[in-house]
Amino acid sequence: QDAIDRKEKKSETFKTSVHGLETDTPALKTEELGRRAPQWVRDNLVTMCMRCKEPFNAITRRRHHCRACGYVVCARCSDYKAELQYDGNRPNRVCQECYSFLTGHTVLEDRDGKHRGILEKGAAEISSRSLFCSSLQLLDKNGKGGTRGWFVIPQDDPLVLYVYAAPQDVRAHTSIPLLGYQVRDMLQSESRHLFQLAQSRQVFTFMADTEELKQRWMKAMARAAAGITHPEEEEEDAGL
Repeated sequence: QDAIDRKEKKSETFKTSVHGLETDTPALKTEELGRRAPQWVRDNLVTMCMRCKEPFNAITRRRHHCRACGYVVCARCSDYKAELQYDGNRPNRVCQECYSFLTGHTVLEDRDGKHRGILEKGAAEISSRSLFCSSLQLLDKNGKGGTRGWFVIPQDDPLVLYVYAAPQDVRAHTSIPLLGYQVRDMLQSESRHLFQLAQSRQVFTFMADTEELKQRWMKAMARAAAGITHPEEEEEDAGL
């Protein structure tokens, strides 16, 4: 009888939690996605991703919130960015379903039928339709060593810098959202053509092969940092 009573009590607690989920965090209507800030589903009300249904854990599958619908989702299911009207059209982390709805882009799938995350874009694929791409070196904090790779600003994601180890890699090893960064020129030397991306305490130092390449990258990154997604927008701003 004690076991039955405990089970019924837990069942009532669960029902109360679910009721709270339904009443305290009402879902946005489809037409409101991106236009109005959602109420986030509380972390303690879910034990698994609300999209792929995989259980959360503290190490390999952590909780994230979709900034469009407010669902609690895993990193893989929220590995997308979309511009949200309620946040000044700035790119925000969203889930796969909201990304497809807000951007109209179909999420590609791999051989296992799983969607491809934001880093799982082939370098050759996005370089062929990029705003700018070339090899660069990303220096370490001491400005001495660093990683040489293939850097791309794609047309379909013009506010993000993708970093590949090589031009034919099928997956980027990191990405840098450029919006809001400042582009800084550094003293020129014969062998080192340096410039930086800086935002608060976060600083990235790059080295280009030539001064001309450095200037082109600085212009492309400054445009993305200012939120300019098309060249014609820059021309309109210059006209004003």
